[in-house]
Amino acid sequence: MSKLIFVNLPVTDLARSIAFYEAVGARKNPNFSDDTAACMVFSETIHAMLLTHDKFRQFTSKPIVDAKAACEVLICVSEESRAAVDAAVETAVAAGGAADPTPTQDYGVMYGRSYEDPDGHVWEVMWMDPAAAAGGSPAA
Repeated sequence: MSKLIFVNLPVTDLARSIAFYEAVGARKNPNFSDDTAACMVFSETIHAMLLTHDKFRQFTSKPIVDAKAACEVLICVSEESRAAVDAAVETAVAAGGAADPTPTQDYGVMYGRSYEDPDGHVWEVMWMDPAAAAGGSPAA
């Protein structure tokens, strides 16, 4: 079995966050969701656990960072093309997110943009030329 990643995110409004993440392509797994948490599935290996602040506090004694005021993490996911990167950011904005809280990166063989969810968590979306990623020459 492949290793799975579960990114745990504290959210201020669980219903709003579920709607946002469904709009950007995740699906809610009801087996791991209740009125304090929602497991949002992006792929077979990538999941975001949306946790109310009370639920999040059960896992750490550290203060919860206000992601709109400070950056606690940058989460990066890949896309299949430059156009798909732009489409992902546009979809996030239409769902209530904010575009490009971090600088756009365009290195020819790699292209990336970002969006913030309604709580300020930053998701970077990137594409890398498959040949360059494999260590070969970039595709023409």
